[in-house]
Amino acid sequence: MKLFESAFSLSTTDFSRLRFGPFNHFCQRRWGKPAVTAQTRLEDRIRDLKLDTLATQIRKLRIIFKLRELMIDRKRGPFVSLQIMSRWRNFVGLRIGIGDFVHKYPHVFDVFPHPLRRNLCCRITGKMAALMKQEENVINDSEIETVQRLKKLLMMSANGTLHIHALRLISKELGLPDGFRESILVKYSDDFRLVDLEIVELVDKHENVAVAEVEQWREREFREKWLSEFDVKFAFPINFPTGYKIKGGFREKLRNWQRLPYAKPYEKRQGFGVRSCGGMHRHEKRAVAVLHELLSLTVEKLVDVERLVHFRRDFAIEVNIRELLLKHPGIFYISTKGNTQIVFLREAYAKGCLVEPNPIYIVRRKMQDLLLLGRRHTKQLESSMEIKEHVSAADNGDCLSKSEGSWVLPILQGFD
Repeated sequence: MKLFESAFSLSTTDFSRLRFGPFNHFCQRRWGKPAVTAQTRLEDRIRDLKLDTLATQIRKLRIIFKLRELMIDRKRGPFVSLQIMSRWRNFVGLRIGIGDFVHKYPHVFDVFPHPLRRNLCCRITGKMAALMKQEENVINDSEIETVQRLKKLLMMSANGTLHIHALRLISKELGLPDGFRESILVKYSDDFRLVDLEIVELVDKHENVAVAEVEQWREREFREKWLSEFDVKFAFPINFPTGYKIKGGFREKLRNWQRLPYAKPYEKRQGFGVRSCGGMHRHEKRAVAVLHELLSLTVEKLVDVERLVHFRRDFAIEVNIRELLLKHPGIFYISTKGNTQIVFLREAYAKGCLVEPNPIYIVRRKMQDLLLLGRRHTKQLESSMEIKEHVSAADNGDCLSKSEGSWVLPILQGFD
């Protein structure tokens, strides 16, 4: 009888524990697959090391451009003290000190002691200043091509209008000059019209529909490779990164997606609704086509992902842009190096270089070469600078002794 009571007591305690077992609806565990989000796609994807390296160089070059603009805004001389530049660290997005960043690139920044105050000062070197001036001249010379790019962007928009603020965010990527609102939009009043001072509208909305870059690629594929029109009519160039694992059934899904019809970026979206059968897939494909054409119109075939969001309403994109870009790794690549995410058009690059370079890209590539030099060839740089100093001092007739760490007197004019 006692054994039975002890067994009964054990069974009741075990029963109390079973209330919280896997069969109880209060604490059931979920054994399904985790949800696939944009963050998981970023973590699980195959990285392109060459594009990541290029993205790092581009971010450093942007920091240099910001520092130069801040130095120009001082309007008190050709150089600024490092003490003042140290206040700009958070504004330009640097994780290290301004002094450390400036000393890393002696071919870009010239650091020297002030001859009177003895504090360190900084200015842009002659090589970098010449390349920046060359870039400005090339941008001014390609004004007609810039107007055509703006007209294509306006033709892609739903209402033929774009916000000037959105264009200003990607002005460097589009090759627009500084102050393009006056130099481009106001100058070409026959093509553009300003609405409420912050919206630009295309004047002639009935002109011929432009041809997208992907459509030109399809025509070349059709003529050169003798592919069927059914397979090429709505296809996109796909270039998967090295090491990309193709799962079972993926090829069939990709083939069906390539054959899926959609409204082209320069055509009005008609014939299907987003909530209709297959309408969402065709809407996503049209969004891919719009982003593909937008990247094709840029100078370096890249844009910051966060800046693309400003075009969602104008281009009638009703899906998450970052998830859409990650969903098509054969067309786009997002680099997460640094504080911002940059999306590249994968087909436009080969081994980290642009397949079809343009004059603006070539000049910016030369600027990146100065960054890649780092502290190499600094002895040649110092010797050439000493020669220039002695020549300029002899021309001016005023020279200070080098042992005292002095420089040419005309440089002192306008010092902050």
